[in-house]
Amino acid sequence: MQLMMLGIGGTVGTGIFFVLNQAVPVAGPAVIISFIVAGIVAGLTALCYAEMASSVPVSGSSYSYAYATMGELPAMGVAACLMLEYGVSTAAVAVGWSEYLNRLLGNLFGIRLPDALSLSPEQGGIINLPAVILVLLCMLLLIRGASESATVNAVMVFIKLTVLVVFAAVGFQGWNTNNLADFAPFGAAGVTAAAGIIFFSFIGLDVIATAGGEAKNPQRNLPLALIGALFVVTGIYFLTAIVAVAAQPWQQFEGQQSGLAAILEHVTGSTWPGTVVAAGAIISIFSVTLVVLYGQTRILFTMSRDGMVPKIFQKVNRRTLTPVPNTLIVSAIIAVMAGLIPLNFLAEMTSIGTLVAFLVVSIGLMVLRRREPDLPRGFKVPLYPVTPILSILGCLWIIKDLRPVTIYVFLGWTAIVLVFYFFYGRKHSTLAHPGAAEEAGS
Repeated sequence: MQLMMLGIGGTVGTGIFFVLNQAVPVAGPAVIISFIVAGIVAGLTALCYAEMASSVPVSGSSYSYAYATMGELPAMGVAACLMLEYGVSTAAVAVGWSEYLNRLLGNLFGIRLPDALSLSPEQGGIINLPAVILVLLCMLLLIRGASESATVNAVMVFIKLTVLVVFAAVGFQGWNTNNLADFAPFGAAGVTAAAGIIFFSFIGLDVIATAGGEAKNPQRNLPLALIGALFVVTGIYFLTAIVAVAAQPWQQFEGQQSGLAAILEHVTGSTWPGTVVAAGAIISIFSVTLVVLYGQTRILFTMSRDGMVPKIFQKVNRRTLTPVPNTLIVSAIIAVMAGLIPLNFLAEMTSIGTLVAFLVVSIGLMVLRRREPDLPRGFKVPLYPVTPILSILGCLWIIKDLRPVTIYVFLGWTAIVLVFYFFYGRKHSTLAHPGAAEEAGS
C-alpha cells in the first residue's frame, strides 16, 4: 500500500491541478481523449516497468534497467531523461504550488503574495519564493527518513483524492453539454499534441520502481503497486477532466490561474468550493514534490554506486540511513529552477524526458527477455512482445508532436550528459574498476 501511495502521490497533482490550462487550449474538449491516449501509453509502459521491477528489484528505476540490459552508455542517456523527468518536474510542480497558495490566501484572508515574490523573472517577478520554500520543506522531510516520508505521503494522498472527488461532485452541477459541442476544434493533431503535454501528469508512476532497494518483497510488491496506481490515477484523471471541460467553455482555460478552483467558483458563484480545492491542491502538490524529489535522489544514489557520478551522492547518514548530501545538493539546484524558471517550459521538458525513459524501458524488457529467458520474474508482461512494441510506438507517436524547440533542447541536454560520461563516468565506472564495486558496497 505504501508503494502504491508513493506512485499515486507522485502522479496525481502534477497535471490535473494545473496542466489543463495548457492542454485544453491545444485540443479543446477532446483533451478527454488526450488523457485516454496518454493513459494507454503510460499503462503499456507500466506493465513493462512491472516486469522489469520484478526482475531487477533495485533502486534507480529505468536507469538501472538500462544499465542491466544495455550497458553504461545507454544508461547514461536514460539518466539524462530521468533528470528531466524527476529534477525538472519537481521544479515544475513547485511553481504551480504558488498559484493555489495565492488563491487560498485570497479567499481566506483577502491577501495575496506580491508578484515580485510569487512569479519567475520571465513572468515579471523576481523569484517564486513559495516554490523555493516548498522544495526546502520536502528536503527536510526526506532527510528525516524514507519511512516517515512514505507515511506522511500516504496521508496526503487520501486527502487529495477526496478533494478531487469533491471537485467532480460539485463541478458536475455546472455540466453544460454545449461546452462539448465543438469537441475537437484542432483535430487529431491537437489531441496528440495535448497528450504530449499531459504526459507530464503521468511521471509519478515509475517513482515506485526507484524504491526497489528499500521495498519489502519487491518481486511481488513492485508490480502490484505499479498496476494498482495506474488504475487509480487514470480513473481520477478521466473523471476530473470530463467534469472540467463540461463545466466551462474550453476557450476560457488559457491563462487561467489555479484552474480547478476557478472552475468551481465559476459554477457555484461562491468561493468556498474553490477554497477547498485550493487547500487540496496545496497538499497535493506538496505530496508530488516530496515523492519526485525522493525519486531523483535515489537515482543519483544508484548512479554513484555504479561510479557514474561522484561518491558524495551515495554517502548515507548513519542515524537516518538517508543520503543527506545527495538530498541537499539536489534540493538546492531544484529550488533555484523553481524560483527562476516558468512552468510551461519546465512541463514540456519533463514530458519528453519521461517519454524517452519509458521507451527505453520497453526496449530493455525485450533485450532482457532475449538475453536472460530463464531469469526469475515475479510478473510477466501479457501479450509479449506486442505490449512493449505498442508502448514504444505510443511514446514515439506522442514525441513527434512535441514542439521542435523541446526536442532540440532535449538532444542538447542528453549530449552534455554523455560528454560527462566520457570524461568522468567511464573512468570511475565500477564495471571498468571491479574493486570499486566492492568499495561502494561497503
